[in-house]
Amino acid sequence: MRLGGQVFIDNPQPDTWAEALKNEGFRAAVFPVGGDADRNLIQAYADEARKRDILISEVGAWSNPISQDEETRRKALEFCKQQLALAEEIGARCCVNIAGSRGEQWDGPHPDNFSDETFEMIVETTRDIMDSVKPQRTFFTMETMPWVFPDSADTYLALIKAVDRPGFAVHLDPVNMISSPRTYYRNGEMIRDFFAKLGPWIKNCHAKDIKLAGKLTVHLDEVVPGTGALDYRVFLTELNKLDSDTTLIIEHLHTQEQYRQAAAYIRNTATELNIKL
Repeated sequence: MRLGGQVFIDNPQPDTWAEALKNEGFRAAVFPVGGDADRNLIQAYADEARKRDILISEVGAWSNPISQDEETRRKALEFCKQQLALAEEIGARCCVNIAGSRGEQWDGPHPDNFSDETFEMIVETTRDIMDSVKPQRTFFTMETMPWVFPDSADTYLALIKAVDRPGFAVHLDPVNMISSPRTYYRNGEMIRDFFAKLGPWIKNCHAKDIKLAGKLTVHLDEVVPGTGALDYRVFLTELNKLDSDTTLIIEHLHTQEQYRQAAAYIRNTATELNIKL
């Protein structure tokens, strides 16, 4: 597998961005510009990454294509198609979004998020995006989330079968599926189950960690990898069974030092398991 993360540099350019990633020991990265950027700039970023053997793990399409607001929904659909086309152009592992939300917060909870109607809306939206681009080199994926489909291995599998498109695949963020103390303390079992059911479709994963607080009601915080309860030994072991270019991207940290701390923990754990990153 390939480990990736973020770099903090002033006035990044394609060469300085790629060199900074290489200096941090990262072999994968999120593409740093969008599909509306100058084509020469897009190509320069892709070329500089390729020169340093840095694989583009994902192109983000973060938006709400199932919004109840029609204008928001329309713009989100256009953005997803643009970003999937970009991922196809540069040969990224995947283009990723969440399913969205029926509420005003694009990535938040809503009473209708788990309805049959919303499931069907996600299916039709995904088909629309994919049929507009018809990806051959990349995949469209959805990040697992705690408050909308797909929120588990079973709902993701159901979504794959319902969408029924060869270019639809899986983006795994195991932390986002931990929403109860039961799953928190048994997250290794949850991870194994996810890989057993969806392993062949997994193209990219996020590396985070999670910590349960001892106060009512259930309170879970995202933390730096290695400082929480996510079972990285199971996570890395299962990832290592997939193709060697499967990417694992550290995210949501605030400083380069935090990324180095997270990367060191993941690398040390991988070394103990005799796994190459």
